[in-house]
Amino acid sequence: MLLSEYFEQAQGRGVMATADSAGRPTAAVYVRPHFFGEDSVAFIMADRLMHYNLQSNPHAVYLFMESGEAYAGRRLYLTKTREEKNSPLIDELRRRCPAEGEKAESTRYLVYFSVDRVLPLVGDGE
Repeated sequence: MLLSEYFEQAQGRGVMATADSAGRPTAAVYVRPHFFGEDSVAFIMADRLMHYNLQSNPHAVYLFMESGEAYAGRRLYLTKTREEKNSPLIDELRRRCPAEGEKAESTRYLVYFSVDRVLPLVGDGE
């Protein structure tokens, strides 16, 4: 199954983690990624710590845990490739995913990542 198909079908919650240039980590709840090909995803971000960390350290991990009692899901290892500030595409993506539109912020970024590695939620997948 393609990764984009998995995220279209799977129900659950996601958490993204980043670290600043000194290695100090942070994590936050994020909705499912927006796909732009199988190896490129994007997330809408506010002008907060998560976005700030990506300015000096382009690496992130997105952990998705499926709903249910089993520990099923995916871990995506990501590298930031580019971003758009207040892009019109943000409004279009928000309409497709209403949860992203609940807290209106004045400055939003559409941050694109390459998907470097995909692992199951539990274990190393090898």
